[in-house]
Amino acid sequence: MNQPVTSETYSAQLRRLAELTARVREQRAEAHTWYVRQCAAAEQAVADAADQVRAAEQELVAAREQQERVDAEVAHLWQQVRTRLGPGARRVGGPPTPANGGTTADPVLLLSRARDLLDRAGQPGELPGSVNPLLALCGAAGAVLAYALGTGARALGVGYGGDLAVGMPVLALVVTLLGPLIGLVPARVLADRRHAVLGPRPITVVLGAGVVATALLLILGR
Repeated sequence: MNQPVTSETYSAQLRRLAELTARVREQRAEAHTWYVRQCAAAEQAVADAADQVRAAEQELVAAREQQERVDAEVAHLWQQVRTRLGPGARRVGGPPTPANGGTTADPVLLLSRARDLLDRAGQPGELPGSVNPLLALCGAAGAVLAYALGTGARALGVGYGGDLAVGMPVLALVVTLLGPLIGLVPARVLADRRHAVLGPRPITVVLGAGVVATALLLILGR
């Protein structure tokens, strides 16, 4: 037969059962708290990932728009380069492609520098000092041409006589004195061919040579 269980043993079993029940309840509460925290963390991670995806999509759209603007500006600048190169532009082909590996520089800044460089290259500069002999020759040629016209005017006055004999020498002198200014015409053509401006120095060279040549012609023609 089974031995009877004493009250003390029964009470101890009840206390142990109560302790086990309380421990299980605590563990369940801890597990539930952990689960809630994990769910909250997972939801926050999903929300953060969604924000990052939206930000990446916006950056992608902005990058594509900037790429389109950069490509359009590159094509515009390259067309300006081809226009200034003239017939030789066929050999340069299309605009350059991005370098391998890309660049960390701001494309907007690079395009701005390219525009500034193109603007400076398109602005005509002053004629170099190496063309001073040609400028002096233009001045002398203008003086010779004016002197020749003046001589012809005087000869015409002498040939017809009368009032022309009086007026033509005066006209001839005026034309001869304008000789240095006539030299500015070929000098301007020279400057245009070299895509330069006829600044103060070239003008001074032309006028100086023209004045000297005119003076020599007047002295020799006496």
